[in-house]
Amino acid sequence: MPHVIVKIWPGKSEEQKQALAAAINQNLTEMLGYRDASVSIAIEEIDSADWREKVYLPDIENRPEQLYKKPGYSM
Repeated sequence: MPHVIVKIWPGKSEEQKQALAAAINQNLTEMLGYRDASVSIAIEEIDSADWREKVYLPDIENRPEQLYKKPGYSM
């Protein structure tokens, strides 16, 4: 624990995905105190044509209480 799933459109390089996973891992270990060995990170590529049905509706629109960064808003 924790397990992080990042959903993105296809097209990012393997190097970009590795860098993203490393940055997420670093933040989890430094900011929240998790041990590196307890962190797992997955990246799911979702085609833009499927985004609304597979991501927006189930993960964003139907779970607003879980969002800490909403689309369209700066942090």
